[in-house]
Amino acid sequence: MGQRSVGAGYDALMAPESMTDHAYEAIRQMLVRLELAPGELLNQEALQARIGVGRTPVHQALQRLEAEEFVVVMPRRGVMVTNVDVLELPVLYESRALLEPYMAGVAASRGTSDDWDEMAQVLSAARAVETVEERVSADRRCHEIIWAASGNRFLSRTLDMLYAQSDRLWHMYLIDVTDMQQSLEEHEQLLEVLRSGNGEEASTVMARHIRELHDQINAVIAESILAASA
Repeated sequence: MGQRSVGAGYDALMAPESMTDHAYEAIRQMLVRLELAPGELLNQEALQARIGVGRTPVHQALQRLEAEEFVVVMPRRGVMVTNVDVLELPVLYESRALLEPYMAGVAASRGTSDDWDEMAQVLSAARAVETVEERVSADRRCHEIIWAASGNRFLSRTLDMLYAQSDRLWHMYLIDVTDMQQSLEEHEQLLEVLRSGNGEEASTVMARHIRELHDQINAVIAESILAASA
């Protein structure tokens, strides 16, 4: 989405809020996938042309992204992409470990068969993909479905931001080493529990899933530190 340029008539077809949302999602995707590199000064006119929206939606989108610490306004210089530090990954996963099990437990009691059917479709499609990038997208979509099923939009927004920041760091440091196949298999186990409506068990399974990711990341970071000091 971020790389598609659309016609000049696009702005006229979208409400201002929709244009801002579109710009926000597009720019955040570029940031997460490192198409906009850490430390890069952003050219807002270039972003407008790339996304196909006007100045105001891009400006408002960048304000939202500054609040989420993806970018920072540099006086007299412009808007710069924030740097990423692999040592922040454990902290991000600790934060998710506090919230995600709760959301899974609530989702088990509030979610519908439509929610879990959609999650099953995502996981089924993920079995056929070959790239790590596609598996990460499937992982994210599963989490989004669970957040939505919980009905708590406030925590959903917080988790969305935490996941996006984790995703950006993952793209920077871990894309070639993380075992996403294991992660998706854990989602399949979680799906069975969510369908059963057992909130306590769903919370436990989600906590284990996040802990496995956390342990895997810590192992990679430790190995990197040892390699750097050798």
